[in-house]
Amino acid sequence: MARQHCRYLMHAPSCFFVSLHLLLAALVATAQNAPSQVRVGVILDLTSPVGHRQRTGIQMAVEDYYAAHPTSATKVQAIIGPPTSAEAEFVSHIGDRAHVPVLSYSATSPALSAAQMPFFVRTAANDSFQTAPVAAILGAFKWGAAVVLYEDSPYGSGILPALADALQGVGTKIMDRASLPSDADDGRIDAVLYHLMAMPTRVFVVHMLYPLAARLFLRAKKARMMSEEYVWVATDGVGGFMDRLSPEDVDAMQGVVSLQPYVEVTDDVKNFSARLRVRSRLENPSDAGVVDLTLMRLWSYDTAWAIASAVEAADVPSPAFQTPRQSTTLTDLDRLGVSATGATLLKAVLAATFDGISGKFKLVDGQLQLAAYEVVNIIGKGARTVGFWTPESGISRDLIPGSSNALKQILWPGEPPATPKGWTVSPNGRILLVAVPMKNGFKQFVDISESSTTGETKITGYSIDVFDEVMKNMPYPVSYRYVPNNASLESYDKLVDLMRDQKVDMIVGDVTITASRMAEADFTMPFTESGWSMVVTVQKDTSSTMWIFVQPLSTSLWLASLAFFFFTGFVVWVIEHRINPEFRGRPCQQFGLIFYFAFSTLVFSHKEKLESNLSRMVVIIWVFVVLILTSSYTASLTSMLTVQKLQPTVTDVRELQRHGHYIGYQEGSFIKSSLIKMGFEESKMKTYGSEDEYANALSRGSANGGVAAVFDEIPYLKLFLSQYCDGYMMVGPIYKTAGLGFVFPRDSPMTGDVSRGILTLAESEKMTKIEKAWFGEPGACRGPSSAAIGSSSNLSFQSFAGLFIITGVASSLMLLVYHLATFAYRERDELRAAEPTAGSGSVSLRKLRAWMQHYDRKDLRSPTFKTWNDESLRNGNESGNPAPSPRWMGEGSQRNGATSPFSVSVRSEMNVASSVEETPASDALDNSSEQEEEGATMTSLDITQSPSFVQSSR
Repeated sequence: MARQHCRYLMHAPSCFFVSLHLLLAALVATAQNAPSQVRVGVILDLTSPVGHRQRTGIQMAVEDYYAAHPTSATKVQAIIGPPTSAEAEFVSHIGDRAHVPVLSYSATSPALSAAQMPFFVRTAANDSFQTAPVAAILGAFKWGAAVVLYEDSPYGSGILPALADALQGVGTKIMDRASLPSDADDGRIDAVLYHLMAMPTRVFVVHMLYPLAARLFLRAKKARMMSEEYVWVATDGVGGFMDRLSPEDVDAMQGVVSLQPYVEVTDDVKNFSARLRVRSRLENPSDAGVVDLTLMRLWSYDTAWAIASAVEAADVPSPAFQTPRQSTTLTDLDRLGVSATGATLLKAVLAATFDGISGKFKLVDGQLQLAAYEVVNIIGKGARTVGFWTPESGISRDLIPGSSNALKQILWPGEPPATPKGWTVSPNGRILLVAVPMKNGFKQFVDISESSTTGETKITGYSIDVFDEVMKNMPYPVSYRYVPNNASLESYDKLVDLMRDQKVDMIVGDVTITASRMAEADFTMPFTESGWSMVVTVQKDTSSTMWIFVQPLSTSLWLASLAFFFFTGFVVWVIEHRINPEFRGRPCQQFGLIFYFAFSTLVFSHKEKLESNLSRMVVIIWVFVVLILTSSYTASLTSMLTVQKLQPTVTDVRELQRHGHYIGYQEGSFIKSSLIKMGFEESKMKTYGSEDEYANALSRGSANGGVAAVFDEIPYLKLFLSQYCDGYMMVGPIYKTAGLGFVFPRDSPMTGDVSRGILTLAESEKMTKIEKAWFGEPGACRGPSSAAIGSSSNLSFQSFAGLFIITGVASSLMLLVYHLATFAYRERDELRAAEPTAGSGSVSLRKLRAWMQHYDRKDLRSPTFKTWNDESLRNGNESGNPAPSPRWMGEGSQRNGATSPFSVSVRSEMNVASSVEETPASDALDNSSEQEEEGATMTSLDITQSPSFVQSSR
């Protein structure tokens, strides 16, 4: 070298232990002789062209460093290498003992860490870093399951914990792990591949070095596992070594997606590659045709540069080693001694930061940090970049800010037209076995019958039709056949165990979803309603009450009806008071008239003649409301008196336990364990298998060898009640369950697709048709128990709220808008004139008193009083005497000296029309004596009529 400050100890071992022996000898010689020059140990495999090129790259790095720093004078003890993780682990223990830093640019196993080996420095990326991009690729295509194939070495197994965590973060589960030793023969590889071929998972993650990976893909191609439906994702053990693969190896990897650390190809990289190529031809002419990995060469270059710069920064003194005491019993390891400058040099290496040819050189926790990974797709004769991954942005199409978060188009193995779904229904193309439970009853759900002529087994039922319909609409074809199984006769748990033991592929039937069963298998979403309850017998209700006539209407409806009776009578009285003598008289008479008139509408017996169209409109609407109320009341009361009411014999679970009744449940059901948890004794439980057995046991009762109640799920109970309408009733609380579902193996990809198919079917009319075909019309059979329950309910205010709103609004409008508003407008002058004479008090009080006084007077302009005036005038002219007043014109309030509820000291209410001549004295005396007899206080007044009024009356 032009400026030789470092001497390199380089070996070409036939095995690692030979190189280790030479390394120990070199370190011992260094410790004993303590030369002034710096010794750097480099462990390489010089039997390969790759090792030659790596040595040349390291030499070039040191030369370039001292060319850039001509005044540097350094001394150092360090080790560069070894190439594999297993070798690096062993050498690192030696470095820890001797306090000599060990730098490796190729040992990437996560098992090597600075926490366990403080003098080990990784100038390459930790393999655990690439678990995140691998998981991001699987997550981008929503693959929920994968199989991991790894090399059985520290390099291969060290990544598994980090990979499992990363895949779990994107919802992908590792279904299996398969390891292969680096020297595995073809038979061992084939055995692993055929085992994986039998699994439904078709996504494989490969983590192994390129020599073993190349053989794996060659055998996979021969096993036809590099075809459609298969997905292969490899770590940088494949993508980072593409230059070392033969054309045959590349051809076997068509469609594989792999990773490689991203390095920007700068001018420095191009210059270094060109110089290395020229120098390699000069130093090793026989290796001129070998193409080495660019990334590994760059990392080795930056490693040597980092050591040189660290030595320069640390200013390491001499001597370097502290020699141990001489002893004939010392081994080579014991004679190594301890470097006095190793800790200082290690600290300087860890702090080294510079722009290397492979990118930014920075060590965190003793290992190199990468800025990005490149995602490549092996197609044709090489690899094509389809995207990138960065810790900040995840998957992206380019390293440009704002780039799409999706990969470019990938050509998968076999070049399928669409992205593989990542799993297969039948791994070996066989027909799937679907277990169907055998049942003694409730065959509407599952019915297994055998043809008497052909002997062919026929399987039908509601569950079968639902499953078949879902399978028809699956996005991929599924071949299956039903296999009856009698394990359900003992317990449905035994049937689910078949799935756990992998004896069947699916279970279709009336299997209830429970937590214990979900620990053994996966269930789809339920296709029936959930919950379970009990059915009991019913008995006649002989109880009666003398107040039954008030039960048809609820309390709120009674109160509302009474309120509107009073309100309607009041509105009619207000409208008719000024124009109709029938609605005038003493206060008590007028109050009684309000109530009488309103309540007489119940039987339509009101005889008071109404003079105003407004009051007639109010009464018409109210009579319609009364008609509806009375009709509904009559119908409800009739139903209560005539329909036979039934009551359940048992209404509560505690009652069953308190009296020690026997109870029943369906054979094979999970309800047995639930009843035991509720406190029922197992000796008090009986199993039944059909609807007929349910009816027979309930009819006999607990005291006669039957049961007092049968517990089962809601679908079965509804089916039982639809067939046995009379004498049975479902009572008690409904205990929640998840319902009935189809059973699949744990982590089966089909579970989600079938659940989506069930949901789609449930939203369509097809599900309704299937239910009608097996269970009939909903509620088609309604027994007396249902009618009895319905007849016992009374009528509520909510049922008639609309009617009350109509009559209330109509009455209010007639009273306020049409009547009182019209009164205020027509009598505005009289009201203003009456205010000053309305007595003392505030203005508002005087105005109110004036309104009430004026409103209490008769409306002389109304047709009623005009008609009476005309008749009085005609009778008076013909006989010379005033005509006698009709009964309803006698004004009983005036005869008795009383006032209406609104009257305030009214002396005279009207001028009675008479002839121009004065009334005879005898008539006046008769009227006076009549008033005195009745205790009246009013004085007799001369009643006169002006000629103009007489003329107008005529």
